[in-house]
Amino acid sequence: MNAIARRWVTRNSMMAILGLALLASGASDLPTSAQAAETGTPAKQIFGAAKLPAALPARAIGFYSKGCLAGGVAIPADGETWQAMRLSRNRRWGHPDLIALVERLSREAAANDGWPGLLVGDIAQPRGGPMLSGHASHQVGLDADVWLTPMPDRKLSAREREEISATSMLKKDTLYVDDRVWTPAHARLLMRAASYPEVERIFIHPGIKKKICDTWQGDRSAMGKLRPYYGHHYHFHIRIKCPPGVSGCRSQNPPPSGTGCDASLAWWFTDEPWAPAEPKKDDKPKPEKREIRLSDLPAACARVADAAGPASAAEATFRADPVRDFLRNNGSQPSTASGFAPLPRLVPLPVWRPRD
Repeated sequence: MNAIARRWVTRNSMMAILGLALLASGASDLPTSAQAAETGTPAKQIFGAAKLPAALPARAIGFYSKGCLAGGVAIPADGETWQAMRLSRNRRWGHPDLIALVERLSREAAANDGWPGLLVGDIAQPRGGPMLSGHASHQVGLDADVWLTPMPDRKLSAREREEISATSMLKKDTLYVDDRVWTPAHARLLMRAASYPEVERIFIHPGIKKKICDTWQGDRSAMGKLRPYYGHHYHFHIRIKCPPGVSGCRSQNPPPSGTGCDASLAWWFTDEPWAPAEPKKDDKPKPEKREIRLSDLPAACARVADAAGPASAAEATFRADPVRDFLRNNGSQPSTASGFAPLPRLVPLPVWRPRD
């Protein structure tokens, strides 16, 4: 075991014991890709059952809504400027570039924007892939949800993380922001997130986009990355580009040029986006909707599904901020999170906290 791994594991021997128990469960209970193909097992059942990541080099595979994740790392439950929510879902795994960016955003927003810290929602499952419930995207470890509720000045209990609800930014039954809950710090946080070159899009509610368009006085060059979409009035969704040099990962097309404070935004305040879709007149019977299967995903996802999990306690990390600490010990903090930045090969496991 090298010196870095020894420091990480011996920091908390009791947590190392827990880590070994989790490692033992690894992927051994999952069907192999061949078994899944034979039985037609939905991909969401395969990836939703994985408790730990694939012990492979970090790689986002496929598209945000049709892919998987190799070598995922978990954002720790607690950092100085963030807390992870809904720990029981086991959805706080991502590509190292995304985890580094979320941690960086939390620190810089706390230092510069009057935002005390992030409450981090769903990122991805340990091996990405389709989820048993909820998101259509979040499959390749490059998407992260962040609550629009600021982090409190205390550590939330495990029960609170499961039961507390995020705060809507809208006036009840309207499309417009409620100024009793919205603050300039919300706008600064969102504009900072959009300013990072790795960020491809930030999904927010149309009412929030309009509020920022109407009130933002600073640099507007990144405002076009704030994309109005359904929902997203209690959290925002960060999507980053495929890391440089990664094969088999497909980024979304860039958003249109400009700020987006134009007719495309005004459309969201008409009846059309919210009207129920009219049924199409078609005499042909509709085929039964089929669940996405492993064979529908990129071929590399079968290898991710079959791969072993971390094999020893030397591969477990139980520290507060693995990216920051690794860089502190092995080089300077880069100006941006990058696929070329030195990152730990060890896989940080989530620290499960007992319920109160």
